[in-house]
Amino acid sequence: MKPKLTSPFLGVNPKSYLYGDESLELAKAADAIATETGLSMFFTCPFADIRYIKENTSHLLITAQHMEPLVPGRGMGHVLPESLKAAGAGAVFLNHAENPLTLSNLYRNICRARELEMLSIVCADSADESAAVAELGPDIILSEPTALIGTGQAADNRYIHETIRRIHAVNDRIQVIIASGITTADDVYNVIHEGGDGSCATSGILGAPDRALRIEEMAKAALKGFADR
Repeated sequence: MKPKLTSPFLGVNPKSYLYGDESLELAKAADAIATETGLSMFFTCPFADIRYIKENTSHLLITAQHMEPLVPGRGMGHVLPESLKAAGAGAVFLNHAENPLTLSNLYRNICRARELEMLSIVCADSADESAAVAELGPDIILSEPTALIGTGQAADNRYIHETIRRIHAVNDRIQVIIASGITTADDVYNVIHEGGDGSCATSGILGAPDRALRIEEMAKAALKGFADR
């Protein structure tokens, strides 16, 4: 059965800045916060750490950073979807600004994720691109202006409202994450309060004096933002 992320939700996305024991330490902190708050939460990690983190957490949706539309057999050196699923990944990021895909590869990857009952989280830049991606039928669209990634400047409310409207005009079952520049709990609150299903952060968490505390603050802000709608 395909996993679910219940709105609101939070993504802890250390990309490849963390790996091994340091990645696991942050995952365990996020897992404890997800357990305590009841908030749905996903956690990304390098491919080699997926099984390690999955086996040592219980309330996180472990998310692969990428995959390729392969089937078992030929494909030496490529990322086999079945291997990610077997290791414990329940979701996969696709088309991130740091690893963009052609339209053909993106669609094939979404189909492969669906076959394996993995959630597809597809990144898009603008409202126009988000609407186009919605036509491909992913589970979740992560909309983030590429120019704001890592800047500490979050997208404004006009972007949030227009992007959600355009996606839901195509398919109102698609969940929407608004990210890039998400640094504080207030940023998360605003995204959820203004209609997003979830948000996620990288530098906003990794650059915090206390990473676990920042995740906790963001988790509570997501819940409050949803309650205050």
